[in-house]
Amino acid sequence: MSTAHDDYLTPEAITLIDRARALVPKLAERAQAADRDGRVLPETIAEIADAGLYRVLQARRWGGYELDPRVFYTIQMTLAEGCMSTAWMYGVLGVHPWQLALFPEQAQQDVWAQDNGTRIASTYMPTGKATPVKGGYRFSGRWGFSTGSEHCDWLFLGGLLPRKDGSGQLEHTTFLVPKSDYRIEENWDVIGLRGTGSHDIVVEDVFVPEHRTQRTNDHSDAGCPGRETNPGWLYRIPFTQVFQRAVSSACIGALDGAVNSFRQRAAAHIGKHGTKMAEDVNAQQAVTEAMMATDQLKLVLFRNYARIVHCAKTGDPMSVEERLLQRAQAASVPKLTFDCANELMRACAASGTFKTNPIERVLRDIATGRGHIANNTDAYVRAHGGVMLGLPNADPYI
Repeated sequence: MSTAHDDYLTPEAITLIDRARALVPKLAERAQAADRDGRVLPETIAEIADAGLYRVLQARRWGGYELDPRVFYTIQMTLAEGCMSTAWMYGVLGVHPWQLALFPEQAQQDVWAQDNGTRIASTYMPTGKATPVKGGYRFSGRWGFSTGSEHCDWLFLGGLLPRKDGSGQLEHTTFLVPKSDYRIEENWDVIGLRGTGSHDIVVEDVFVPEHRTQRTNDHSDAGCPGRETNPGWLYRIPFTQVFQRAVSSACIGALDGAVNSFRQRAAAHIGKHGTKMAEDVNAQQAVTEAMMATDQLKLVLFRNYARIVHCAKTGDPMSVEERLLQRAQAASVPKLTFDCANELMRACAASGTFKTNPIERVLRDIATGRGHIANNTDAYVRAHGGVMLGLPNADPYI
């Protein structure tokens, strides 16, 4: 039964979460192949799309559900119980309809007028070189880590442009580019999250019209012209508060999946020396500590997002200190879940190191997720700590 704290769990939201839950066994069956082959199967992408899951944050006027982001993260964590690569890709691709809603109306028309199920991939590192020309920019660059790009027809690419206030300072800008204007260089051969296919992107001197750009961290109405046609509270949440959780929450669900695998293993496994795994005190401690960790991480996620939603709905400001703490908490998720997954692996002993053990893949996936710049735990913890000790805020995204 819903309470005042979980009233976002509407019948529509529950239906979508149930659809995600129904996909978990299939994802678990395919996870080892995705890891081996370095790609999530196209049929998996199609099943997620057919279930409507990519539309959770998409505007209703474009065929989306325009739901509370807590629904989105719940779905992502659920999918991660079966395959973290799939869930990571879902988090990245599924958050992009939210950002496109902030772009000028013409950009939304460009992507969705013919097919409102068209997907967008991204790589936001600000390496793009933009030269102003009439009506827009000549744009070139090379970017890494474009998750799911082979399953998409457009890209969000990062670059720098002068601020519009005439200060001469540069600010992060998202450029929207169609598939015809970039190429994918397949080079994603890494230890974990292998199925995400996060390859490099190359763009060589293409024209990007002005309406296909958006100042990523400008949360004003002027910086988010899409609010004219998408006025809902969902599109008043700052970019960082939406995106960062999209690249950390899969770790929580993946650890839940590892716990499930661990419990199944412990129920049947007897070690080479005749010891039952379930009677091993290390196993007993590892499973409970992992379960406590995911419980606590979810509580913080949903509590923080209740506050974010309140501020978006009411217009109440959130202090820099609070936003910095939330950023540090989100970035800490991969670090904390990795430690728990590592203890589960240790309790599996030598026989658990074979690749037939799903927990070893979870450990590698979370380790790779820690490498994302948004999950640089120590940097964001120190940024908050500095402000709490009287120093100015040094995080340009907050």
